[in-house]
Amino acid sequence: MYVRDGKRHNHLIWKNKGSYENSFDRLFDFNRDGSLDPAEQGFQLDFITEDIKRDNEYDDDKSDDYSDLDWDELEDMDEDERREALEEAGYDPDDFDDDF
Repeated sequence: MYVRDGKRHNHLIWKNKGSYENSFDRLFDFNRDGSLDPAEQGFQLDFITEDIKRDNEYDDDKSDDYSDLDWDELEDMDEDERREALEEAGYDPDDFDDDF
């Protein structure tokens, strides 16, 4: 519980006077005026596009190194099936522990 404007609040996240489209917007409202100005929108857009670039680079890296593997199919398998499929393909299943 905390006190703000002389009132007690039980929730942890306080709401600004303005409204946000979603909670992600709140992260980029640096001046806490309740709306995103163009600079804050720019920071948000940059964050999103950089995150997408990193995801795409990671996916590209996986597909370049192991182009003969179907990653979607491997993700849907249980651990024993996945280990067996990787061994049949000639890979060491222990090398892929962090990927699934």
